[in-house]
Amino acid sequence: MYNNYVQEYTEWKDRKKLIDLRNKLVPCYQNDDGSIFYVEPLFYTFLQALNRLHHDYYSKFLTKMDEIVKKERKVAFIGDDEDPLVHLDHGYIYLTVPDIAALIGLILDDKSNRDSDWKD
Repeated sequence: MYNNYVQEYTEWKDRKKLIDLRNKLVPCYQNDDGSIFYVEPLFYTFLQALNRLHHDYYSKFLTKMDEIVKKERKVAFIGDDEDPLVHLDHGYIYLTVPDIAALIGLILDDKSNRDSDWKD
């Protein structure tokens, strides 16, 4: 039943998939070196948009994600840093798409005004 809720992401199909019953809606993966990472659905949606809009940065982005996970060992890739979907134990770092984009030299300009009363 668990697998009916969690989407499979093709970018990490070669990684071991872990089951975290506390975070049922967020795929969790483990690398061969034992490092663990989560990919929230909203992060993945943003990642796919980045692939469409800045395709030339996509492979650099995925490579940087791998580097970070191997270095930090416990990472959650989240869609919203103010309201993460995952709830993890101490020791995890939380990163968003703009965090990683900045590390590879891609500046994403968010032109939305979240405080505005005028929403489209």
